[in-house]
Amino acid sequence: MTGEAPLWGGRFSKPPAPEVQALGVSLPFDRRLWAQDVQATGAHAAALERAGILSAGECVLVDQALAEAAERFRDGTFVFDPADEDIHSSVERFLTERLGDVGAKIHAGRSRNDLVATDLRMWAKGAALSVAAGAHAVASACAEQARRHRDTLAPGYTHLQRAQPILFAHHLLAHCFALARDVARMLAVVDAADVSPLGAAAFAGTSLPIDAAATAEALGFGAVFDNAADAVSDRDFALELLAAGAILAVHLSRLGEEIVLWTSAEFGFAVLDDAYATGSSIMPQKKNPDVAELVRGKAGRVIGNLVRLLTVMKGLPLAYDRDLQEDKEAVFDTVDTLILCCSAMAGLVATMTFSAARLEGAVGPASAATDLAEWLVGAGVPFREAHHAVGGLVARVEAEGRELSSATAQDLAAAHPAFRPEALERLDPRRCAEARRSHGATAPERIAEQLARIETILAEQEGRIGPA
Repeated sequence: MTGEAPLWGGRFSKPPAPEVQALGVSLPFDRRLWAQDVQATGAHAAALERAGILSAGECVLVDQALAEAAERFRDGTFVFDPADEDIHSSVERFLTERLGDVGAKIHAGRSRNDLVATDLRMWAKGAALSVAAGAHAVASACAEQARRHRDTLAPGYTHLQRAQPILFAHHLLAHCFALARDVARMLAVVDAADVSPLGAAAFAGTSLPIDAAATAEALGFGAVFDNAADAVSDRDFALELLAAGAILAVHLSRLGEEIVLWTSAEFGFAVLDDAYATGSSIMPQKKNPDVAELVRGKAGRVIGNLVRLLTVMKGLPLAYDRDLQEDKEAVFDTVDTLILCCSAMAGLVATMTFSAARLEGAVGPASAATDLAEWLVGAGVPFREAHHAVGGLVARVEAEGRELSSATAQDLAAAHPAFRPEALERLDPRRCAEARRSHGATAPERIAEQLARIETILAEQEGRIGPA
């Protein structure tokens, strides 16, 4: 550590003990905020010029020094000092070393409290857009597979047991709509972060004539804070990012779990592209769904990051507390993890090959039971009576070593006197799927509506996210 005092060291007669310095340093992880800190410092310099604290010439010097700092950050030649606690200390030290007293003026009317919140909000806006784009890519890949399999018959499941026949697009579209909600949540995070705290100073504002609204506009924020104490202590936007990220991670994990099942020999519904599969170090024949498994596993760390910051925040008194330094690593890790997971999962889903024959062949022979009960309901039989009758029919044919699909008109008549021979049509799984025409159901016309709806949603979201 150098002999220089920290930015806050004027009141102290001793430098921080080494362990105190080590505990308080956040530079190893918050240095990635350098672009936001340079930009925020430039906007604050302009505010100081408007307030008459910096002259126009001095403001030009600050802008030039900030441009030099930015270039050094970009090319990796910026020299950090061991005494730098964080990226804000590094940038301010650089200005002071370059400009002397002019650089020393830059911190007037601001605190690290409002500056760190500003930097993180600026970063979070861009990060949430990036995660939204990743989730959008996975949703789009699922939608494309749904279009390819809009006529593919497949087993539908509840409790991981074969339940009712569906069109496979129906299942894939369920993932699409969940992921589209993830995109919407991430776009809401952009809005939540779009409030500038700069000008709040430590927590009570400043006596200097700083125009916080003008600074907010210069930094591209849509709004400015209402209360200075809230501005420096609010991390709702970070929690919302982590919460939206945790839900997205859960959705990716559920999709990953199904891909693991689908690609097993026992299911055999899908085959992974070689670029999105891995092998075994000892078993040459293996083709493993490691991408899906890793995405499934990484949900734990993303969920943990949300719990981590919630735990930090739950007992903090107003206004700023140093505990808030713990916000960044959780947010950075969640964003980095999700961007990587979404990219890998989008490629995996887009390149998977599904077996229509295997999917249709897996439709359970008893999957028409509900449809037979509903046929009876249509004939005026109370549902519970119909349910009981068809349940008895299933039990009888199974006791005879047969499947429900082999039931005859005589079997139906023995099960309930209201059955007519035309009810045998309901034993055809495809007819079952085609008969489910209620809103959001699996009939072909409903699938067409869902495909059109998800295409509209994804197109609208893409308009806000921007090009990939």
